[in-house]
Amino acid sequence: MSDKKFAIDICETKLSLTVVFIASITLFFYNIYIGFIFFIIYLYMLIYNWKLSIIRKKKLSDSIKNLNFDIDQITKKIVMNSPTPICVIEFDGSISIYNEKFYNLVNKEDLVGKNIDTIIENLNLRKVLNESNQMYTDIVFNERDYTVIYNVVKKEEDNKTKYFMILYFEDKTDYLSLSKSYDNEKNVIALLQIDGFNEVLKSTPEDNRLLLSVDIEKILLKIEDDTNGALRKISREQYLLVINKENCLNLEKEKFQVLDKIREISQQNSLPVTLSIGVGRDGNSINENLRMAISALDLALGRGGDQAVVKTNDKFTFYGGKSKAIEKTTKVKSRLIGHALKQIILESEKIFIMGHSYPDMDAMGSAVGVYDICKSFNKNAKIVLDKPNDSIKAFIDRIKSSDYYKNIFIKCDDAIDECTKKTLVIVVDTHRPSYTECKKLLEITEKVAVIDHHRRGIEFINETVLLFHETYVSSTSELITELVQYIDDDVKINKLTAEGLLAGINLDTKNFTFKTGIRTFEAASYLKKVGADTVEVKKLFDSDINDVLIKAEIIQSAKMISENICIATTKAQNKNINIIVAQAADELLNIKDVEASFVLGIRNNKVFISARSLGNMNVHIIMEKLGGGGHKDVAGAQLDVSLDEAYKLLTKTIKECLKEAE
Repeated sequence: MSDKKFAIDICETKLSLTVVFIASITLFFYNIYIGFIFFIIYLYMLIYNWKLSIIRKKKLSDSIKNLNFDIDQITKKIVMNSPTPICVIEFDGSISIYNEKFYNLVNKEDLVGKNIDTIIENLNLRKVLNESNQMYTDIVFNERDYTVIYNVVKKEEDNKTKYFMILYFEDKTDYLSLSKSYDNEKNVIALLQIDGFNEVLKSTPEDNRLLLSVDIEKILLKIEDDTNGALRKISREQYLLVINKENCLNLEKEKFQVLDKIREISQQNSLPVTLSIGVGRDGNSINENLRMAISALDLALGRGGDQAVVKTNDKFTFYGGKSKAIEKTTKVKSRLIGHALKQIILESEKIFIMGHSYPDMDAMGSAVGVYDICKSFNKNAKIVLDKPNDSIKAFIDRIKSSDYYKNIFIKCDDAIDECTKKTLVIVVDTHRPSYTECKKLLEITEKVAVIDHHRRGIEFINETVLLFHETYVSSTSELITELVQYIDDDVKINKLTAEGLLAGINLDTKNFTFKTGIRTFEAASYLKKVGADTVEVKKLFDSDINDVLIKAEIIQSAKMISENICIATTKAQNKNINIIVAQAADELLNIKDVEASFVLGIRNNKVFISARSLGNMNVHIIMEKLGGGGHKDVAGAQLDVSLDEAYKLLTKTIKECLKEAE
């Protein structure tokens, strides 16, 4: 009997009883005997329906019990005959029930009562239950991948509640294999460019130039064969390679050995052959991969070349970078940039110049050099500077005492108030927005020019009206000096400006020791010609006695952490500590067998690290891993940790880089 029909019968019975009861009461007033008979009938019907109700409830209870039994039987049959491995376990992990598929999965006898963790070791359901809201976990068992789906059920038995977990093992090995195959077949775009090809070719005897080109193409065609890719030459020095993701990952695993093979080419060329590679991978389309490859190649070239950069949607990965950037002997680009900069300056009503925060002599010398260029075109430019540090204080004091540089400096807040979309902001000696003296200006204006020589990092000022970024030069001051010479014949610079530019070159070349080329000496020669006094330049770097003593203490604390790498630290509190650690790092390279030095100092809870190298170790890569940057042989970083933590982190990073280089 259905629940609905049972409910209707109850209602009809109640109605009948009510009618008989009313009738018996009514008849009592007319005929007591007939009323009494009807009341007896009412009592009979009441007792009869009460007994009938008890019988029906018993039948309903028995039916429900039978139904529960049937459901239990059906559930057991479903579990036992399921094509999916299933097992039921108690909360202590002991197995209660399992089906044949689960038995075949684990391939063990007498599973009942055994703990699931002893059979499937990496399941760890207790951890999943405690820490995860998701009702599944992924495992690898017998070299196959499974998603284990589970739910918790409770069972009432002898007035006690017991809890069980039902585990369903979904085999997803084939799906993952197919998904991996599909992913590995995705197209990857790589752009390959021979660094400074014209300069390398000119350094090769004329009879061997064709052989040099042949050797290069042999190696690149070998890459095409090894990767089953498609290689096409798109210009004299640039190639396009299309490969699948699997072969790209193999190249990454080998750390792009083609970079080393290309470098081994020798046809009596005095300049080494190096290759830069930009790879775009995991884009949503081939076009997106191409755009990422172009961006990656620009980054590789901006970091000095001789390296591969792999760009995906969320990160860059770097390989190589062992060689110094090749100096370009031609100054055509400087002439073109100079002409473009002149036009931009002439079109601008308001001009702000700024370097990086905590500016050094290269940044400040470059800024004053640009100021003189603007002044030559009758433009009143201003240099953004909040507070000069001690490394440039002597130079700033000399500038402020000269009427030639009247009102040259402006505070960051004042510059923000005056800046508009049309204001020209010229950034020197950095290309990172967060490193600039006043980042807010870059967000206000639509006209930004960048002049820099540092190896390019991931963070970059992208929206520029002019970009002069050359990593092969010694300093930004060298770039500005070339612009002064070639921007216009009428451009003249002040004697103090020339000394600032020469001081910037001195600083970044460590007195013409590092990163010096022919053009570096030509720039210095020009600055000397227009009045730079080398004695006055030297005075800009004078140190007081306390700084010298701290530097001596640092050198004394130096420890060798490998055959040719030393690290030194100081806990001395000094406002010039960033300058002192840099000078100490330079001094440590004078020690026999030391090829790379790292010095750590602390000021205002910030650790300053200066790194130097004679060229065999790329300290830029190490500092970049710590959030800093620089050049192959001169780099640095700042960390917001304790000095001891910074020392441990630096040591660990150095060892990791040495291991990667093996």
